[in-house]
Amino acid sequence: MTTFQIDAAHTQVGFSAKHMMITNVRGQFTQLEGEFELDQDEPTNSHGEIRLKVASVDTGFGARDTHLRSADFFDAEQFPDLTITSTAIRHKAGNEYVVSADVTIRDVTKSVDFDVEFLGFYAGMDGSSRAGLSASAKVDRKAWNLDWNVALEAGGWLVGNQIKLQADIAIQQAVVVAAAA
Repeated sequence: MTTFQIDAAHTQVGFSAKHMMITNVRGQFTQLEGEFELDQDEPTNSHGEIRLKVASVDTGFGARDTHLRSADFFDAEQFPDLTITSTAIRHKAGNEYVVSADVTIRDVTKSVDFDVEFLGFYAGMDGSSRAGLSASAKVDRKAWNLDWNVALEAGGWLVGNQIKLQADIAIQQAVVVAAAA
């Protein structure tokens, strides 16, 4: 196993949801960290965890971001982190996998299956070992008690329940610092 850390400068974890039943609103979390233990010989033995700072949610519209941070949605003050922790990896074909993960939002943990494409290993400009992967899933936000909504006068709801998750992740081999003698 080799330990890798998320390269936050080259990683994006985002989501999209229907707004007023017609348009898609996209957002991302700009502060994140995480580690992966990769088994290059048997990738299904690998595991990892990503931690997102809920207060860093960014949809490009300040009032919406403030509302998402409030108790109506993520409640960033009481629950500052959203975590994704892998629990199992199944090989599909080629570089495609299904990664089952525990997703914790507001102290509610639910299992989610992510479709993951492993994009390969490469050498960084500094010579470090790096890798990339892309992951996606669809979830129902109500599973995490994210129930806030407004009925529309013409029918339907302001915020869709199905949320699409998308992550493009770059990781770099962790630097091991030797203990002082």
